[in-house]
Amino acid sequence: MSNWDKEVDILVVGSGAGGLLSALVGAHNRADVLIVEKADLWGGTSATSGGGIWIPGSDPAKAAGFDDNLDDAFTYLRALSADNVPDANIRAYVDNAAPMLRWVMAHTPVQYMAFPYPDYHAENPGGSAQGFRTHLPLPLDGKPLGADIRKLRFASPAASLFGYLNWHFSETYELLYRSKGWIRNLIVNMSKYWLDLPFRLTSRKDRRLTLGNALTGGLRMALNKQGVPLWLETPLKELVRENGKVTGAVVEKDGKPYRIGVRKGVVLAAGGYDKNQAMRDGNAPLYPTAQYSGGVTSNTGDSIRAGEAIGADTLNMQSAWAAPVFHVPGEDRGRLCTVERALPGCIMVNQSGQRYLNEAASYHIVGQQMARRQAEQGDASPSWMIFDHRYRHQFPMGPLYPLMPTFLHNRAVRSILKQGRSIEELAAKIGIDPAALSATVARFNTHAVKGEDPEFHRGEAAYDKMYGDFRHGPNPCLRPLDQGPYYAMPIYPGDIGTNGGLLTNAQAQVVDDAGNAIPGLYAVGNNAASAMGESYPGAGVTIGPAMTFGYVAARHMTGGNR
Repeated sequence: MSNWDKEVDILVVGSGAGGLLSALVGAHNRADVLIVEKADLWGGTSATSGGGIWIPGSDPAKAAGFDDNLDDAFTYLRALSADNVPDANIRAYVDNAAPMLRWVMAHTPVQYMAFPYPDYHAENPGGSAQGFRTHLPLPLDGKPLGADIRKLRFASPAASLFGYLNWHFSETYELLYRSKGWIRNLIVNMSKYWLDLPFRLTSRKDRRLTLGNALTGGLRMALNKQGVPLWLETPLKELVRENGKVTGAVVEKDGKPYRIGVRKGVVLAAGGYDKNQAMRDGNAPLYPTAQYSGGVTSNTGDSIRAGEAIGADTLNMQSAWAAPVFHVPGEDRGRLCTVERALPGCIMVNQSGQRYLNEAASYHIVGQQMARRQAEQGDASPSWMIFDHRYRHQFPMGPLYPLMPTFLHNRAVRSILKQGRSIEELAAKIGIDPAALSATVARFNTHAVKGEDPEFHRGEAAYDKMYGDFRHGPNPCLRPLDQGPYYAMPIYPGDIGTNGGLLTNAQAQVVDDAGNAIPGLYAVGNNAASAMGESYPGAGVTIGPAMTFGYVAARHMTGGNR
């Protein structure tokens, strides 16, 4: 077919980290590359995230004194992942992750550090209780992006301060524990933000890029140097498959169909079906509410459906990166709850006033348990985070900031916060039997004063302790709720994205219903079925594989080894 409006070597659909890196590696290997993005902003869910990547055996980890073993990493992932995920896909991730990161750090402004962040199931064979498989990007000056920064997605409200000030992982801890110098450092960062003139007069963006903004921003800087174009507001409509091979795609440009031919291939990197309620209803009964997903609103599964339309197979479409989320009325996404659950002075209860899980476990585990509880008992959506006045003064709870009087929070936040002078009064305000909630708190307090949780073992695992208050003993995650007034905030079983999608092989090629690779078609990130199955082995196993398989796909397409 020759009636293309444009021809390129590689077409990348989606502008998250996996898509951006795939485009960059392709361009570096002398391919003519075009990126198309459905939304009017670029960066995808990656830009809104913490930017963490889970990379076994990395150079930064070795430099930090952690000499990892790739066979251990494979053993750890294989046991956690779904049985239907091929060994070869997991092995491809483990073997290519560190070379990918080495390439990124050599060819882009993005630099990563390995952190002592324990694997989520560190006690399992091959797990790392020391951490150093999770890596976080260093802050980056966004000014070299020029006008492109205006269209870079803001970080999630859960990964920024006041919804606009970018912060780094270490700064989060500094503010959380209000360590020495925190006020001065906060004033410095806020001053830099507000005094970024004249830019501040026309944009709310923080040009000090951190976390997911640093990752996607740095990749875009490198792409700009390579001259790779990125078209916004250009959704994929369909793939073109001729004689078994994908030869192009039809997108919508300026409101009209636009045919793009490809000489090497199409990379689908457009995320999952997070915000497609119909696809959730048909595929993911455990995670039924699109509104509670932390994914960006443009993630509606278009590219998954386009793959299916030309014969692509799918895998684990029922799966999602589960998570407990707060939902502020009027916001288009759920806010991931990561840290708060592990801090001393709070508990989570169902609508009967009963605890039913270890609040400090990884957000994926807690999200799964909440979702299953809701499916089976119907009393977990919402559940309630219960905390006392001491917690309210010390720590954040989702959108609620410590030290900031309740009346200074916006109306939407105030509308979901409930308060009572006693546990019984609080229970009445949230529709829970006062005697039941009072008994739950009393039982919890009896053991918490000794640093124990015989019911759910909160604070025993290495991961639990990481987010606990290191200043508090004997258990950094446990303290009695004993200082009124008492507070409650609803929390829901949600997710940070779906992770079932197109079936791919170890080269990130999309596989058809007959089990054969479809020439010219690749999928990465949440567009593809995750190599993690329905598990979440550690912080960064969403973006880590997205980037790794983006790197693998581009090298496979170009035959490049550069």
